[in-house]
Amino acid sequence: MEIPARARRGGIATKLIGIALTFLVVALAAIGMTLLQSWKLEGAAAAINDMGSARMRSYRIALLGSELARAPRDAAIAAELRAVVQDFESTLDGVRQGDPARPIALPTDSAIAAAVATIANRWQHDFRPVVDGILADPAGSEGRAAILRRKVDGFVAAIDDVVDAIEHDNASVTSWLRSFQLILVAGAVLGTVALIYLMYLLVVRPVTALQHGIGRLAAEDFSARVPVESDDEFGALGRAFNTMADHLQGVYATLESKIAEKTRSLESRNRELTTLFDATTALNEAPDIQALCGVSLKLILSASGAPGGAVRLRAAGSGDLHIHATDGLSPELVRAETCEHARDCACGRAAEHDQPVVEPVAEEPGRHCAAAGYRGMAAFPIRHERQVLGVFNLYFAEPRLFSAREQRLFVALGQQIGAALQALRLRSVEREMAVSDERNLLARELHDSIAQSLAFLNLQTQMLDDSLRSGRVGEARAEVGRIREGVQESYDDVRELLTHFRLRVADSDLAGALKQSLVRFEAQTGIRTELVESGGGIEPPPEALVQVLHVIQEALSNARKHAHARTITVSLERGPMYRFTVRDDGCGFDASLRDPSGSHVGLAIMRERAHRIGATLEVRSTAGGGTRVVLSLPVATTEAAA
Repeated sequence: MEIPARARRGGIATKLIGIALTFLVVALAAIGMTLLQSWKLEGAAAAINDMGSARMRSYRIALLGSELARAPRDAAIAAELRAVVQDFESTLDGVRQGDPARPIALPTDSAIAAAVATIANRWQHDFRPVVDGILADPAGSEGRAAILRRKVDGFVAAIDDVVDAIEHDNASVTSWLRSFQLILVAGAVLGTVALIYLMYLLVVRPVTALQHGIGRLAAEDFSARVPVESDDEFGALGRAFNTMADHLQGVYATLESKIAEKTRSLESRNRELTTLFDATTALNEAPDIQALCGVSLKLILSASGAPGGAVRLRAAGSGDLHIHATDGLSPELVRAETCEHARDCACGRAAEHDQPVVEPVAEEPGRHCAAAGYRGMAAFPIRHERQVLGVFNLYFAEPRLFSAREQRLFVALGQQIGAALQALRLRSVEREMAVSDERNLLARELHDSIAQSLAFLNLQTQMLDDSLRSGRVGEARAEVGRIREGVQESYDDVRELLTHFRLRVADSDLAGALKQSLVRFEAQTGIRTELVESGGGIEPPPEALVQVLHVIQEALSNARKHAHARTITVSLERGPMYRFTVRDDGCGFDASLRDPSGSHVGLAIMRERAHRIGATLEVRSTAGGGTRVVLSLPVATTEAAA
């Protein structure tokens, strides 16, 4: 097993491993000695058992020798005698040589080994020749049998002496075994006590000290320290704990001041965020530039605590600064600084260099703010992206210094005011462009309808004048009829245009607006109309629906003027792609031909309106086969454009 480097340097792991290994070595030694003594006892017990068996076989040999001498012809006795002799010799050899597998072993006492050797020698020289003589000549062996009986008692006594000696040695071994067992028990008890004590000393006590110290820290007793009594892991933990306690004690000592400082900082940030939020809300709700300047000035004065201030905007071209809003300033100061050149004062420097200017007001000629009693002034640029649109001024009775955070706040307010001003200007330009586009469309439609009708009437009037001068009364009457038709056509065009430009979509009710337009168209022209609806989906925004109605109204007008239709069907298909189809059963026309003069601009106007809302317009017609106008409007495109 590999021991970590820190453990090898005397850490807690090394100590615990050393204690465990020592305890293991002692326990193994005691157990080994106990096992050795037990093995000796077992081997000696086997030797005692075999020596007892040898004693019984000695008596059996003497008895069988006497019986064989009395019955020399009894082969069974002779065979049994031979077997007993063989068993005796095997047993004696086993006792002398030992057998670890049984186990059987004589004690290591040399006297016992010599006694066993004497028994073996007496067997070979005293007993075995006599037994061999009896087996060789049983008939004349009465004398040998008598000798065998006389010697057997002494031989058995020698065996008993060996057995007694082995038993005596066993008693000694048993005593040692009990001693080792007692040592093992004592070692187990002492080792357990030692382990418990060492565990308490090395682990429990340091952990308890750390736990106690942590409890004191939890109770906000930052003077808690733990004793460092070793150089192991627990010693390192103790030193780390004490370092942490020192740090916490130092932090807690300054905690209240830090909390107060952080609270002030958070309150200041909250005020700044509130100011920026209020400014964003108020500026977005301002209807015009004048109101925007007034609202922004009130917010700035509230945030800065200044008693007076002004908002100045740059004039296009000259760059002069004009006052658009004031608060807290005297009428004299406002009249004197209504219009200032950019290079004449600190306000101009803020606008020219796009940097805040904060400075005391010097009492010198030409300083109107100094004459008004102000001794401190600040000017912050109002800008959008990289364009400076103006400045706002703050006036103070005493010189005022602005921190970096305050300057960032007022610079951000200047950027918000600039963004709001630019948004108002862009909305104004957008409204002007929308009015201009509608005027252009109106001019085109007037040109395509009433202007052409009036040109036709002018021509007919000239022809009428020629007929009257020439006295052609019949032709004059015909010209008057055509003039009446032209006037009626112009009247119908005017009514149609009035209806066309009054179109509105209430609450995005597309179907209702279409039905209303068709009912009005049918009442004015007598042409039968039909509305067919299908599908479902989200309604396009009202701006797109107004343009759709204009396109459909133009298609209906074309069907009335040029197609001479009797029936017109308008289809509305809802879905991700809204599709509007206007079909008529009129005379139609060849869609492949184009008007080279460009006098009819109805289709161009329809396509222009479709393009403005991201839709596509398709006109399909054949001569004599009616006309179909298809307007396709993607809802996703209209929502993104809106």
